[in-house]
Amino acid sequence: MSGALVSDGLWERVAPLLPARAPHRHRYPGRLPADDRAALCGIVYVLRKSVSWRDVPAELVGCSGVTAWRRLRDWTEAGVWPRLHDVLLAELRRDGLLKMDDAAIDASHARALKGGSHTGPSPVDRARPGSKHHLILDRNGTPLAVSLTSKNRHDVTQLMPLLDAMPRVRGLRGRPRHRPRRLFADRGYDFDKDRRLIRARGITPKIARRGAPHGSGLGRTRWVVERTFAWLHQFKRLRIRYEIRADLHPGLLQLACSIICLRRLKNSF
Repeated sequence: MSGALVSDGLWERVAPLLPARAPHRHRYPGRLPADDRAALCGIVYVLRKSVSWRDVPAELVGCSGVTAWRRLRDWTEAGVWPRLHDVLLAELRRDGLLKMDDAAIDASHARALKGGSHTGPSPVDRARPGSKHHLILDRNGTPLAVSLTSKNRHDVTQLMPLLDAMPRVRGLRGRPRHRPRRLFADRGYDFDKDRRLIRARGITPKIARRGAPHGSGLGRTRWVVERTFAWLHQFKRLRIRYEIRADLHPGLLQLACSIICLRRLKNSF
């Protein structure tokens, strides 16, 4: 079962990034710690199935759900998931699969059943508490950067932070790439102030105007955003936010983005 949930390709990229564990005591050693790959298997199982951590089938994944949660906490605090994402983006660029000349940005809603930080009343769901996933991606729909805010935050508030959060993608000789040439967005990002800030970074804004008739042609580029959100929502844990801690849900979101990047690498063979 662990091989089906955590492929060799994913494990080979995650293993070098994991923090070293404390050396095991030789006298009175106690119970041996669970295997890291089994813990990753439990994390991916919850990400895909959205079961409670206590309901993770230990006989299938190789460890208890509580152990998997603790490793998720520790690895998130150690910054494993952003580094994993950087590694995969570099591989995609090396193989010519990253098209960063054009980028698109958008947001998606997720209900937050247990509250916590980065949650707020939804303006479109009878003020129920929720969060927003903000995503910027390349022309092929490859996730480049993600962020989490409360549901009542306007999409445009994350435009510049996401642009600044784009990693410096290596993979080729020369300077790392970290800026697109053009940025596509819908009418929710139509503010002249932000257009000026985008141009100041050497990026051409392609943002639909509010009040303008449909048929601007931006949909031919922006449809990849909806497809990528559909890919993310295949991971059931991202549809509804259960994690109260504000760092664990973005950690799962970044892990899902890395799995999407790994799929693109596999499909290129």
